[in-house]
Amino acid sequence: MNTMYAKASQLKLIDLNQIFSYRHSVFVERLNWTLPDAGAGLEVDQFDRDNTYHVCIRDAGATVGYARLLPTTEPYLLSEVFPELMDGSLIPRSSAVWELSRFCSVDLRSPSEPRRQADFGGCQAVLRAAVQCALEHDVSRLIAVSSVAMERILSRLGVNASRASPTKQLHGHSVFAFWIDLDDMTKNALRITFSAAEAA
Repeated sequence: MNTMYAKASQLKLIDLNQIFSYRHSVFVERLNWTLPDAGAGLEVDQFDRDNTYHVCIRDAGATVGYARLLPTTEPYLLSEVFPELMDGSLIPRSSAVWELSRFCSVDLRSPSEPRRQADFGGCQAVLRAAVQCALEHDVSRLIAVSSVAMERILSRLGVNASRASPTKQLHGHSVFAFWIDLDDMTKNALRITFSAAEAA
């Protein structure tokens, strides 16, 4: 397995198309989410910009895990699509806060793979790569929107996660916003030995 994270503007078109195809297979075909479709089985939305960071876990050339990272200084999923989740609280807008979205870990090569968003081991690998990427850009917190099932995964991972909003029913799902603090607790849980000096 290998890990890749990069800004969209740094990726080749073939890599981006593989990412968008994987997202379509997971979220549209398997999870039946109603999402924008760029055609030809590609899932792309307005937040897939040149400065969007894509995090991929690959095995023998196949994508088996993915996450998207968006700066909150520009429009992002929570601020534009789910602002009501924050229940009147301030929508984060800071260079030190990025949004984590489209988080998943599914090996599409396995016909017996359950139709689920993620498994524990895969989640750990994807989140480790996402946190590493964020730390390299002086980010101190991630915020995300997910189903309440993600709370159990975060607890098992041992990261410093907390609710940023109450749970609400949106589009037939119980969802909430949550924080992940990129502190020593989270770095230790994910076995990240990162320091600001290493990135300088």
